[in-house]
Amino acid sequence: MSTLWIAAGLIVLTLWFVARHLHAQGSADANSCPRCGKEILAGQRRCTGCGVPMQVYEIVTAEIINAADKEQDGVLHAMVRADVCVGCGACVPACPVAGAIRMEGKLAVVEKSLCVAHGKCIEACPVGGISLGTGDAVHRMEVPHLGANFESNIPGIYIVGELGGRGLIKNAVNEGRLAAEDIAEELKSIQLKAGETALAIVGSGPAGLSAALEAHRRGLDYMVLEQGELVDTIRKYPRKKLLLAEPVHVPLFGELWIADGSKEALLAVWEQTIKTHGLKIRTNERVERVEKLRNGGFELHTAKGRLLARRIILAMGRRGTPRKLGVPGEESAKVFYDIVEMEAFAGDRVLVVGGGDSALESAIGLARQPNTTVHLSYRRDNFDRAKERNREKLEAAVSSGTIQLLLESQVREIRPQSVLLEQAGRELEIPNDTVIVRVGGEPPKRFLDEIGIQTVVRGVRIEAEAEATHQ
Repeated sequence: MSTLWIAAGLIVLTLWFVARHLHAQGSADANSCPRCGKEILAGQRRCTGCGVPMQVYEIVTAEIINAADKEQDGVLHAMVRADVCVGCGACVPACPVAGAIRMEGKLAVVEKSLCVAHGKCIEACPVGGISLGTGDAVHRMEVPHLGANFESNIPGIYIVGELGGRGLIKNAVNEGRLAAEDIAEELKSIQLKAGETALAIVGSGPAGLSAALEAHRRGLDYMVLEQGELVDTIRKYPRKKLLLAEPVHVPLFGELWIADGSKEALLAVWEQTIKTHGLKIRTNERVERVEKLRNGGFELHTAKGRLLARRIILAMGRRGTPRKLGVPGEESAKVFYDIVEMEAFAGDRVLVVGGGDSALESAIGLARQPNTTVHLSYRRDNFDRAKERNREKLEAAVSSGTIQLLLESQVREIRPQSVLLEQAGRELEIPNDTVIVRVGGEPPKRFLDEIGIQTVVRGVRIEAEAEATHQ
């Protein structure tokens, strides 16, 4: 009998060790959801506990790359900055090694085992988004330093949407909702002082409006401050099409799925939602300065006055404040102030306006797209403000006939199927589908620096970034 008990004990002990080993092995491939703490297995796209898609956290939880780690011992190879790449594909034919660099979705991806670091892709890239390095298979992105709840290094200031690193509609909607949810829970036990708003939301794009809707749903006092017109962020979104591969949950609306992928369709949804719920939005009111107060709150100084708020969500986009032309028709949906996906304009008749590096880079990249007609309009007679390499590329494109120059010209009116310009004292009308305005502006970096927002370089897995660009 004792022998049987010993044998049984050994079997139980063996099973316990096997179970423990398997659990430990599984844990190595698992993480926990930043929102609810439930275990997330490798490859799991959505938390089974709270339902939040894990893609929302890919940047804020990615490893921070210190300056000392940027150049590691190893084989030199090309490295693409995912936050700069515009998907024009100019780097692929420039590379003499087949397969060393390829397009995955709208992102250039380097195959380290094939790359020989000759640098031809660097020369071909119109936006300076490629460099040489020895790092791992990750895309380096310079982004604000945020926690998993999207709170910055300044307690009480949250950053969501494009400004946080990715300009994806679904991510922006989810991030805005999650940040507002976190703030609402935190402020439950905090007494606001007279005249103080619980939450100030800067920007009325998808992230800002999602945050406002969640605050509205929870009964949290809030105010949206928009420097332009209502939903200007969506109207001037740099993507021609908005791809929603799956529905995204919008507070007080439900599951949003834009079937045709157009900005107009999304605008219609937002405008109806704003009207239905009477969201509190102050338009044409730019936030110029933010001051931290002793009680942990903030004072926002705008062009029209000031606003006291206990918490702030910055959802104003990464492009900052672009300078506009101020001509009739500029409010048209065919006008853009930035580009993140050049291939979306393939086959269009495009007018690029401006004479700096950003204008030249846009024109050069667009001219590489199949069946695309590109005109470049500039009010001066030369491009002396642009880098020499961009001037050389432009000269080559003009010589080959892929770019038509309109020097000493100015846009007078943007029409549905054309653009009216003035050149050398005469009017010139050209057929047109798209206008890209690159005449400068004020990027948000200086504003963030003045507040004290820190930036870091994070290494986002190439697979994750390539997958994100498909959606």
